[in-house]
Amino acid sequence: MTQTPAPFPERPAADRPDYLQRLNPEQRAAIETTDGPLLVLAGAGTGKTRVLTTRFAHILLSGRARPYQILAVTFTNKAAREMRERIGALLGEPVEGLWLGTFHALCARMLRRHAEYVGLGSGFTILDTDDQLRLLKQVIEPLRIDTKRWPPQGILGVIQRWKDRGLTPERVTPAEDCDFAGGQCRPIYATYQARLVQLNACDFGDLMLHVTEILRTRPDVLAQYHRLFRYILVDEYQDTNTIQYLWLRLLAQREGQPANICCVGDDDQSIYSWRGAEVENILRFERDFPGAAVVRLERNYRSTAQILGAASGLIAHNDGRLGKTLRPGREDASGEKVRVASVWDSDDEARLVGEEVERLRAGGHSLAEIAILVRAGFQTRAFEERLITLGLPYRVVGGLRFYERSEIRDAMAYMRVLNQPADDLAFERIINVPRRGIGAAAMQKFHVAAREGQMPLAAAVMDLIARGALKGRAREQMTALMACLARGREALPREGHVVVVETLLEESGYIDMWKADTSPEAPGRLDNLKELVRALADFESLGGFLEHVALVMENEENAGAERLSIMTLHGAKGLEFDTVFLPGWEEGVFPSQRTLDEGGLKGLEEERRLAYVGITRARHRAVISHAASRRIYGNWQSAIPSRFIEELPAEHVTTTGGAAQARSRTFGHAPLSSTAFPVMARRPRVTDVGEKGPTAAMAVGTRVFHQKFGYGTISSVEGNRLEVAFEKAGPKRVLDTFVEKIP
Repeated sequence: MTQTPAPFPERPAADRPDYLQRLNPEQRAAIETTDGPLLVLAGAGTGKTRVLTTRFAHILLSGRARPYQILAVTFTNKAAREMRERIGALLGEPVEGLWLGTFHALCARMLRRHAEYVGLGSGFTILDTDDQLRLLKQVIEPLRIDTKRWPPQGILGVIQRWKDRGLTPERVTPAEDCDFAGGQCRPIYATYQARLVQLNACDFGDLMLHVTEILRTRPDVLAQYHRLFRYILVDEYQDTNTIQYLWLRLLAQREGQPANICCVGDDDQSIYSWRGAEVENILRFERDFPGAAVVRLERNYRSTAQILGAASGLIAHNDGRLGKTLRPGREDASGEKVRVASVWDSDDEARLVGEEVERLRAGGHSLAEIAILVRAGFQTRAFEERLITLGLPYRVVGGLRFYERSEIRDAMAYMRVLNQPADDLAFERIINVPRRGIGAAAMQKFHVAAREGQMPLAAAVMDLIARGALKGRAREQMTALMACLARGREALPREGHVVVVETLLEESGYIDMWKADTSPEAPGRLDNLKELVRALADFESLGGFLEHVALVMENEENAGAERLSIMTLHGAKGLEFDTVFLPGWEEGVFPSQRTLDEGGLKGLEEERRLAYVGITRARHRAVISHAASRRIYGNWQSAIPSRFIEELPAEHVTTTGGAAQARSRTFGHAPLSSTAFPVMARRPRVTDVGEKGPTAAMAVGTRVFHQKFGYGTISSVEGNRLEVAFEKAGPKRVLDTFVEKIP
């Protein structure tokens, strides 16, 4: 085939920009290997974006293609903008007409051209989530499905997962089907799709599904794109799901011609299986494209040799990987070892991090270059409160502050009504959460009754129930809610606020609402609610806790000041900081208990990849911490150090803290530097607050010795938890197993 002239004709070597001279040999190989399939395994901090954008520019400058003959796919609009800007900078002029963007943006562009093949007009509407739910509710209404048991959000989640796997309603086999909604999801899916066509609309998942179906069933359309795209570039290939993989294969595999597809990714950073990503896509690249070249980018320009050694040693325990070893690309990259700190409990962990941040700040370290990376959102609460106490500004990246999250606000509203029945704002928030059949007309009725009777909203509802003015499901549901609140108030003096709040959230149906939710966020919301109840145990009364939260929420952030970042490990991918704190490295927290129970080897390997991502976010300093105990609801849970700590190479790690040695005596484990950690999933031991164990011999006034805090006297006893007045360290809360009684 005769090559089409390019707008950027090949320039003499002397006239070309110096873009290849600044690259290392591996980066240059990834750019200059232009013909045939290529997999670039780009480790963390190895210059992935530079390689991708320089390769794009190189193809244009060497005269191999016109700008519109390159298909470049990214995962975010931000990445697409950055690539467009870098390409323009390398070429010295803006580039127009590019097929460069996210999977969905590119498919939307294609679908506008070929919409008639799936029954749509070119002016089709793309529905947002609210519109999708409204349409789905119309579809399921005649089926009389119990939406309390099978919420529409859950049904929509099932449909979207099918779309992510490239399954149209006709392709959903009995093996692919599910029992959700009484086994009716497949016919609901078919009806939902038909309604979308009638409305000349599609949802977000349809953009890729429709285009892939067109390419599958219309060879003439596929041939057009084979002629158009001479080169395909794909970023973050390890994060592709099934439909994205199918779309790329259809476009890349041209009969009788080499597949000029270059995929850049890192199998060691594949951490999004919960949203459909398949690490197998990158692992089987060489089978999908026989004769593919593989270039490994292993020179890391971000982190020190100690950090890279620790991360590489950890990820080497994964079997499902293509294999590479990061090494420092800078000459000044020796650095300090990764620090593993053993602490007594989550409060001690927050204090340790807070003190270290203060020390770094006093030494001139910028707060903007410090991050706390947690495995789960519920972990942020202790750090947020500690940072507020110390007056250190922070931001929660990619999410809300703990007490601003919707599920926390809902639960707090339940507590406020429990504590103060006249709190109309709180009562109005919970009255239909979960849904109790209270519509706009019923709410107006409640407000009118409250105004006319000059009484709180809750009292007005009780009055309407007593007078028989409330009928049907609304009467039944509101009677149950009011009885639930009344039982809680009556039980508060007897059972305590922790038990009462936990019971209220269960009996009101609020916890069940999130248990029934099949969205990826639901498990995290449940964990946040558990942490909220855990926080209650630190206060003597419900009123005291509510006052504390109100004061915390009043602490306004200074938007103009530099701030420390708190985020999840998933949210940190692609970012980097001088100092990174990695708390909660315990079995059941990281790896998560859900992974240990249900994830198998595949799930455990993804958790290990997540740990690898966390460590490699750090440029100069990484601090990992694990606690000897954490309180779940009102109970103290003995925590086992994460198996990932044992897998860190000893030569790259230094350990601090006395809890490691105490744990060795208490649980029979070896110190951190040994290899005696458990390799099978084990549930930590839970000690009930009222359990009589070693504490029975520990009474108020008993003289004790603590390895870290020295000598002291017990001032109060709560189960296995002691309040000790230490001679030098002052009052501290410790577990009974970490002190010795002095005769």
